[in-house]
Amino acid sequence: MTRLEEFYKITDAEDYFDFFDVEYNEQLVNVKRFHIMRKFGEMIEKTKEMAIESDEKLLDFFKFALITVYKNFESGYNPSAADIWRMYDNPVGCIKVTLDEMGEVADVSSSCSSCQTSTTCSNSFSSDTPDFLKSE
Repeated sequence: MTRLEEFYKITDAEDYFDFFDVEYNEQLVNVKRFHIMRKFGEMIEKTKEMAIESDEKLLDFFKFALITVYKNFESGYNPSAADIWRMYDNPVGCIKVTLDEMGEVADVSSSCSSCQTSTTCSNSFSSDTPDFLKSE
């Protein structure tokens, strides 16, 4: 497995910091986890528009993105309520939650096959979307 493939399999915030060997404050990550990962994911998405020629340079950019986002929160950045609520207007992908007969969550799917309205969905995930974006 390549290092880039390893990166795309990571799902926990702490594992991203460990993967890139970046020191972090556990308390800060615990409190700001959602916001850090959301901004980190936005920066990763931007790489799709860039022509980065090698996996190594792509991983360097990802590390830079993680450090940048983390340092912003470490320095006191706090998203406004408008930023937080805006994300609900622009969902990351299609999510379908299925409940069992007891009302407990039985299944969560995140693909266009879960959409009831059409066979193609503009909010669907691509195969190279990192797992942490799919779980939001």
